[in-house]
Amino acid sequence: MMQNPVLICDFDGTVTENDNIIAIMKKFAPPEWVLLKDGVLSQGISIKEGVGRMFSLLPSSQKEEITQFILQDAKIREGFADFVTYTKEAGIPLYIVSGGMDFFVKPILNGLVPDDHIYCNEADFSNSHIHISWPHTCDGQCTNECGCCKPSIVRRVAPEQDIIVVGDSVTDLEAAKLADLVIARDLLLEKSEVLGLNYKPFQTFYDVIEHVKEVVK
Repeated sequence: MMQNPVLICDFDGTVTENDNIIAIMKKFAPPEWVLLKDGVLSQGISIKEGVGRMFSLLPSSQKEEITQFILQDAKIREGFADFVTYTKEAGIPLYIVSGGMDFFVKPILNGLVPDDHIYCNEADFSNSHIHISWPHTCDGQCTNECGCCKPSIVRRVAPEQDIIVVGDSVTDLEAAKLADLVIARDLLLEKSEVLGLNYKPFQTFYDVIEHVKEVVK
């Protein structure tokens, strides 16, 4: 049983049903984005390089169009609002740690999760094409060029506590390796099984609530 756990939750494909970066690229990017995406998923290129290059394919002049599209397209996974309420009532700190971008992560979470509990990347639209800045880069213990480095954030916000990681993809894997419990779906579920991590599957956040209740005193 865990006495003082901290929840580290992914955003794209976890809080939301779809990966919002993939949705943006499918809608707006030229075909070159596909090879970059495949390189990231196969771990052939770093997340920082792949995602940065994908967004550099998009003109900054499309900022409003891209923003409106993704805010309308994104769908929050069933049970998330109740999950947030549960964490508050149970006194469990919840951090959203996302490889996504501030211009869609923060508006979608507005009213649910405070900004100081959201870690994500930042998009700069001031030049001809979108430039991504990385305010949460790898610490001295990580050399993976993560972009938004989830294990580094775990070490910063919860150096002593038990860790529960909720996620879906290869971008959550390094944080999952540090976790006492991984609540996973999709690719992260497969990786957790292969690596022998302590994991539980989920489809909705009602599943997540039940898994957390099982391990929290």
